Amino acid sequence: MARHVSEDPFRGLALPTSANRPAGAPHRAATVAFDHVTKRYGRRDDGPTAVDDLSFFVPAGATCVLVGPSGCGKTTSLKMVNRLIEPTQGRILIDGQDISTQDPTRLRRGIGYVIQQVGLFPHQTIAENVAVVPRLLGWSARRRRDRVEELLRLVGLEPGQHMNRYPADLSGGERQRVGVARALAADPPLLLMDEPFGAVDPIVRARLQDELLRLQRELGKTILFVTHDIDEAIKMGDLVAVMRQGGTLAQFATPAELLTQPASDFVARFVGADRALKRLTLRRVAELPLEPAPIVGLGESMGAVRARSGGRTPRWLLLVDRQRLPVGWVDGSTLPDAAAVDAAAAIRPSPLLGRETTLRDALSLLLDAAVRAGIVVDEAGRPVGLATIDAITALLHEQNDLTDGRDDPDAAPGPPDVTAGPTASGSRDDGDAPRGGRSPRAPRG
Repeated sequence: MARHVSEDPFRGLALPTSANRPAGAPHRAATVAFDHVTKRYGRRDDGPTAVDDLSFFVPAGATCVLVGPSGCGKTTSLKMVNRLIEPTQGRILIDGQDISTQDPTRLRRGIGYVIQQVGLFPHQTIAENVAVVPRLLGWSARRRRDRVEELLRLVGLEPGQHMNRYPADLSGGERQRVGVARALAADPPLLLMDEPFGAVDPIVRARLQDELLRLQRELGKTILFVTHDIDEAIKMGDLVAVMRQGGTLAQFATPAELLTQPASDFVARFVGADRALKRLTLRRVAELPLEPAPIVGLGESMGAVRARSGGRTPRWLLLVDRQRLPVGWVDGSTLPDAAAVDAAAAIRPSPLLGRETTLRDALSLLLDAAVRAGIVVDEAGRPVGLATIDAITALLHEQNDLTDGRDDPDAAPGPPDVTAGPTASGSRDDGDAPRGGRSPRAPRG
């Protein structure tokens, strides 16, 4: 007798916004449930097991990442969802319906599928590749063309430049974008993505990951995503299923829970010893307390700046142009009152950070530039404040204290604050320099 999936275990859980689209949203999403699914190969019950008694539930609109070492059954699990592989036991349900009762061809036409090597048809144009499923569904030529143009724009490709080209004419990243567009062509409620960014270089990979996150915020599809990279899983997933050899589920949790409460030594080792740093991937610059950026306008006199600040002018000032976009840092202590500040006096600015930049990326940029603060800018590129290494470090300590359950004011102090050490130039920061205001090329005071 078939066993039934238990009630949604994530009811009431504060999943990201993609998992909580309001009723009546224009795009569809589906729930997915694995109900004690097992896959064995061979004719005997004791044949090799690829997936062993797998059960979990994915809410509509969530991204669930299957991650684990090679041979753990994650790709096999994905392929059972569109019946490229049939389970030996158990059921898979999409929106509560057992997929084994559905026609496989009809089922697959309602599921988007993206694979690592993209799988575009080399003899067809980009437009023809994207329109494959709509053509099979009998859409009119005009409707197909409109949909192709819409999707190419959505994934960042100009239709006029790409529709009539062939896959061989595109870069790896462009082909992968076309693959995503093709998967979305018929507006399916579910996307299956099997290591979709594994064949591109790290820079393109990060860009495609960010693009998919943007698309998911807009479309709110349900996505099952396979990867062997735990960093990618944490970045992309609302939920993460960690699998281990033998096809068993080691842990199924949100990224935050996975990093703070690994269920076993295996999960802890797989996630890595730098779990605290990985947790910074889950936090954004917008969550930091920002320090004010001391601003000076292009052409403004230092006398006016000093008068405005009541005589307590910071040494390092952020120069902005007529549109209030950052130009660089200027050393105000070297300029007389009558001097009008111009771009020639500026040294390159600190890294520019958006409010949605992850704290891990922000910390990496600051360390790479050997500065202690980055300039946080709004959507128009105008500075709104400074994000400092000190603020990121404080948040990291706060996370560790919450994880460890510590709230003891008499606890032994931690190691000294390494951020107070020498700057990249080898000298210690001047007391009147703003935190982060020093650039590697700033002259010593």
